[in-house]
Amino acid sequence: MNTAPAVAAVDWGTTRLRAWLIDASGKVLAERRGDDGLISAREKGFAGVLEGHLAAMGAAPSLPVIICGMAGSRQGWLEAPYVDVPAPIGAILAGAARVPAQGRDIRIVPGLAQRLADAPDVMRGEETQLAGAGLPAGGRHLVCMPGTHSKWVVVEDGAVAGFGTWPTGELFSVLAEHSILRHSLGEHPAAVTPDNVFFRQWCERALGEGGDVTSKLFAIRAAGLLQGLGAAEAAACLSGLLIGGEIASARRRYGAGNAPVVLVASGALGALYATALDVAGLAVRIVDADEAVRAGLVEAARENGMIGEKA
Repeated sequence: MNTAPAVAAVDWGTTRLRAWLIDASGKVLAERRGDDGLISAREKGFAGVLEGHLAAMGAAPSLPVIICGMAGSRQGWLEAPYVDVPAPIGAILAGAARVPAQGRDIRIVPGLAQRLADAPDVMRGEETQLAGAGLPAGGRHLVCMPGTHSKWVVVEDGAVAGFGTWPTGELFSVLAEHSILRHSLGEHPAAVTPDNVFFRQWCERALGEGGDVTSKLFAIRAAGLLQGLGAAEAAACLSGLLIGGEIASARRRYGAGNAPVVLVASGALGALYATALDVAGLAVRIVDADEAVRAGLVEAARENGMIGEKA
């Protein structure tokens, strides 16, 4: 059996980079992770950062590279133009932009643009997770991808029909660090676990209000002053309120449908969303985000002829 690398796959985010050497069957042969995201790579040079990681994994000079994420943004290595939705997932991947003047074949998967007058939106990186999420070719599927800027995506018969962004993670950070709630949560907000009763209770409150969370934010502060709510409990309240509000808002926009919500997530954040979706009464199919992005990058390499079709 040939286990030589067929392609290097790179998920290049704003602050982090993940790289894998992958064989023709999609098996991971080597992996690298580091703090060489967009911000750092712009100073060091994208080509040098990439080649350093490839060399550390023993990649051959001729090995092709497929990249997704912020390396393809306007501030990145090369702007990979957005593909307008609706668009088939395969066609999105096939539009990867080639980085010129390199000693190897390097391509960057484009992001997606939704050019609706009342709902303009963009994504970059999540489209690759969609490709690796194992969505059935037919039917309508609602996909939730939590993060700093959570994405909810409608996929119909293998094409991205539309999507929306909820900046839930960013809102938590801004409120925890720069609002009156910083006095409630403390300098370093406690980690929130899905079995926390306050998380569930405040998630239920947000769902019951149909996603209206602004009227309840100050209640967290008031509960600390009047009811002895501690810092760890306040963090759980804020997390439950924001995540519950996101789910209620997304459900109102897209509906629940008959198929389970496909939750593309990993780690503690994925566990929180799985619990919140359950509280909302929604069936869930969980897909590991790391596995999804790797599988999507492999599909992108195939769509661009960098490796052959899987046997």
